[in-house]
Amino acid sequence: MSARRDPALPEAVLFDRDGTLIEDVPYNGDPDAVRPMPGARAAVDAVRSAGVSVGVVSNQSGVTRGLLTRAQVDAVRLRVETLLGPFGVWAVCPHGPEDGCRCRKPAPGLVVAACGRLGVDPRRTVVIGDIGSDMAAAAAAGARGVLVPTPVTLPAEVGAATETAHDLRAAVLEALGRAPGAGGVR
Repeated sequence: MSARRDPALPEAVLFDRDGTLIEDVPYNGDPDAVRPMPGARAAVDAVRSAGVSVGVVSNQSGVTRGLLTRAQVDAVRLRVETLLGPFGVWAVCPHGPEDGCRCRKPAPGLVVAACGRLGVDPRRTVVIGDIGSDMAAAAAAGARGVLVPTPVTLPAEVGAATETAHDLRAAVLEALGRAPGAGGVR
């Protein structure tokens, strides 16, 4: 692990995929259907520019349900990276809610695995997502969570969130400890 320029910065920012980095298309296995959320590229680039590792943590139950193949999930990952740049790690859970695995959000497994692969401390990591299971996974792993509500976010999830941001730009500014308008993310 390289020396940190600013010890106040997190060691990593992990993004949820669907509804956070890209538009949520249920069980999307089609790279041509990938559309970045507004400001996603600038937000991820700001994290990279700060010298902070970036990764993705994503439930993809369509694999276990037979709606997607791992190859399709990989094809979508490659399209996301074409549009948003490379990520240091992708941690993907192919299981369904009834499988009882430890990786599927809200369990901590994806966050812990991503941090392990990046060589960072989960307690020095921020998870940015759009639903309560993203925040629960962050908390269960000892990470900080920032919720970016979308139309699918339940009011109870917003109410339970420790930190919220109105969009991805504001979430990244919070993650990096910068006030909105302080620069770095456009």
